[in-house]
Amino acid sequence: MAFLIGENMTGGYGGADILNDCTIGVEKGEIAVVVGPNGAGKSTAMKAIFGMLNLRQGRVVMDGEDITALAPQARVHKGMGFVPQTSNVFTSMSVEENLEMGAFIRDDDISGTMEQVFELFPILKEKRRQPAGELSGGQRQQVAVGRALMTRPKVLMLDEPTAGVSPIVMDELFDRIIEIARTGIAILMVEQNARHALEIADKGYVLVQGSNRYTDTGQALLADPEVRRAFLGG
Repeated sequence: MAFLIGENMTGGYGGADILNDCTIGVEKGEIAVVVGPNGAGKSTAMKAIFGMLNLRQGRVVMDGEDITALAPQARVHKGMGFVPQTSNVFTSMSVEENLEMGAFIRDDDISGTMEQVFELFPILKEKRRQPAGELSGGQRQQVAVGRALMTRPKVLMLDEPTAGVSPIVMDELFDRIIEIARTGIAILMVEQNARHALEIADKGYVLVQGSNRYTDTGQALLADPEVRRAFLGG
């Protein structure tokens, strides 16, 4: 079983199921990417794994422990970091204060972790006194990811980390995501830029209407003519 898995997840909001027997998992040090058309339930699957959605069926297991009943806050304590797509920084606070906020669950010295974040994202060190609201979209995403890393997560979940950034910034963010995975953290991300995301993915999930349509390695999905035609624009 994968280090983190949302298994046979069925559920939604109110009476309607958005997820239908959906299974998504990731290993430590790996990048798993969830792609698919708009409205396929990609972000909903992430929220379900993070505990923001009650499942009617299925379970979430992390490091061998069933965490289905845990609130999001408790999952953070277990080692889960989640970067939502929007409103993911405190705009009036400085970059450094944003990172300090990320470490809210820790009572030890966080300066070493902050240095690691600054090594990963040098521009944040340069702008650490600036309000996050003054940064570019790509830099704000770096703040959001850095803040999640301050908890020293075992799993980092990213909901469309490259939404609204330029191709150059996207490539740079993906490079940093690869670096984070190399430190042994499991990375699970939802991404609109399916082709680029699958290029860096160890594992890929193509969701359609809340169900797994395809599950394979990133490379196999990129090479699959049906996946290419239907989801990658040829």
